[in-house]
Amino acid sequence: MGVDVAFGDQPAYLRVAGDLRQKIVAGELPPHTRLPSQARIREQYGVSDTVALEARKVLMAEGLVEGRSGSGTYVREQPVPRALVRTGYRSVGDSTPFRQEQADDRVKGTWESRSEQVAAGADVARRLRIAVGDRVMRTGYLFRAAGEPAMLSTSWEPLAVTGRTPVMLPEEGPLAGKGVVERMAAIDLIVDNVTEEVSARPGLAEEALALGGVPGHCVLVVSRTYLAGGCPVETADIVMLAERHRVAYHLPVK
Repeated sequence: MGVDVAFGDQPAYLRVAGDLRQKIVAGELPPHTRLPSQARIREQYGVSDTVALEARKVLMAEGLVEGRSGSGTYVREQPVPRALVRTGYRSVGDSTPFRQEQADDRVKGTWESRSEQVAAGADVARRLRIAVGDRVMRTGYLFRAAGEPAMLSTSWEPLAVTGRTPVMLPEEGPLAGKGVVERMAAIDLIVDNVTEEVSARPGLAEEALALGGVPGHCVLVVSRTYLAGGCPVETADIVMLAERHRVAYHLPVK
């Protein structure tokens, strides 16, 4: 887990945190074990209360331990990351929004969604190549795998393209729940290109709450845009907890 880095003289709290981290990784402090108390850390490492407290804060920030009210600090059970495989569009019968984002076909996914018309902000306008303030259909999704929250997605579609068509609402109408490619084909738009950017950032409090994570922990964001004839027809941000996912790209060689 992680990379062993130590440049020059480390502050005492980092040395203490590093030693405790190694014990957690090695299994000497297994999941659900109570972390040594602040007093015990102070005595064991010969440091001050401030150093002991800062060391525990480091481990909390790294997601290795968690505080339990009135009980103490315990080692967290680390999730096994699931692969989010990006292979490009595959024409399959069950091309639902969840299937587009899900790597493991054995996992049955469900999702909740909500759509509303909004004015495009600067970032969405840039990605869709429309003017700031133009109307778009924004749809928020919460995807679940095996009943547990897996990822969030927010998509935006320009109403200049989909407005007053049978596919204006992604989760209603004759193509409800189908993927962007099928829906756009129904209004004679052939999606022929997809762009993606992957980034990482601290998770927002509301994202962590929805995904069952800890506020401030890192999330992965896949920013995806579908294009038809060079014109963006949908853009979306897919958000997942970094500790639970890894993004794997399988790209054909032409």
